[in-house]
Amino acid sequence: MKNVLCIGNSFSQDATRYLHQVSGEELFVRNLYIGGCSLERHYNNIKENIADYDYQKNGRYLRKISIEEALGKRKWDYVTVQQVSQDSGIIDTYEPFLGEIVKFIREKCPNAKIVLHRTWAYSETSDHGGFVNYDRDRKKMFNAIVDTTNKIAEKYSFDIIPCGNAIELASELPEFKLGADLSMHRDGFHLSLDYGRYLAALVMCRYFTGCDATKVEYEPENTSAEINKKLKEIANKVL
Repeated sequence: MKNVLCIGNSFSQDATRYLHQVSGEELFVRNLYIGGCSLERHYNNIKENIADYDYQKNGRYLRKISIEEALGKRKWDYVTVQQVSQDSGIIDTYEPFLGEIVKFIREKCPNAKIVLHRTWAYSETSDHGGFVNYDRDRKKMFNAIVDTTNKIAEKYSFDIIPCGNAIELASELPEFKLGADLSMHRDGFHLSLDYGRYLAALVMCRYFTGCDATKVEYEPENTSAEINKKLKEIANKVL
């Protein structure tokens, strides 16, 4: 079993909601959640050792915890990092905070592999205030996220978990395109509770375990096997 800790916010909560089930219990996953938490806030929380995080399993609260305590709870194989969604495509918002966070993780968990979670663009109709950073243009936001995360990954020699790529591809499927009955988003920026979260978990699982997503047996309740088949194919395509 591989151990995965995500230092994130509601977007890592979305991505890990079904990860245990999708992996067939091959992964031990915990998420550190503060809604809308930026790299700057993560850094300040480390500096002050603030225990403001929900320590989550399957997206659900277990207890309050600090980053330092969480890093010491287990021999983590992987630790994921990410920027808050509205700033994820703005490279100037990453430093000096990410560098200090990486230094801290490496000090506390020298054997853990740090990876970058590439998050997704908002939907075309999103009313999130941070969407103005990208002129309320989904494609512009997605391209900025890709460009920025590529540069950050190169700087730190990080692997990228391309959840954002998968969500972008799925958003172009007839079932999820603008005006369709379904959406990859539930509120314009968070992932839908069924298909969106499921696709992100498939991508995460494929990265951490090397699984063939088309062979994943678990599917969320009340979802379509036909649609899930398309999502599994997308997960294989992006990674």
